[in-house]
Amino acid sequence: MKRRKAREYVLQFLYAWEINDKINRKTEFNVVRDEIEKFWDRNEEEDKNIRNFACALIEGTLENLEEIDSLIKKYTNKWDIERMINIDRNILRFALYEILYRPDIPFQVTINEAVEIAKKYSTKESAAFINGILDRIAKERIERPPQ
Repeated sequence: MKRRKAREYVLQFLYAWEINDKINRKTEFNVVRDEIEKFWDRNEEEDKNIRNFACALIEGTLENLEEIDSLIKKYTNKWDIERMINIDRNILRFALYEILYRPDIPFQVTINEAVEIAKKYSTKESAAFINGILDRIAKERIERPPQ
């Protein structure tokens, strides 16, 4: 449950980052860190594990945003990413960061968490959409050991 809470914080941060028109700009690392600190000041989360996991996801997502958004466009059949619901787009972003760059987290766990967060913050249709996109990407992009 701590990681779910951290992922919900990640969604909140990315949502705010995007509506403040920062998502598409290259931002220096120290600016991102300052914004993350302001975010934690407003949210008063004391659990260091939650904060550390959320910070890693935020930073990793923003550092790899170009590749992540490119994949979203590719797997949504070149559907305009800007027309996608902001919440859905940002759930896909941090979940794809986990799937692509965090081999310590099973992709099935990431997909399940993304779907549950979508159900809570978006719509049932969004949850199914997110599940489908993430599942396709994970199955095509993750190397599996021979059986």
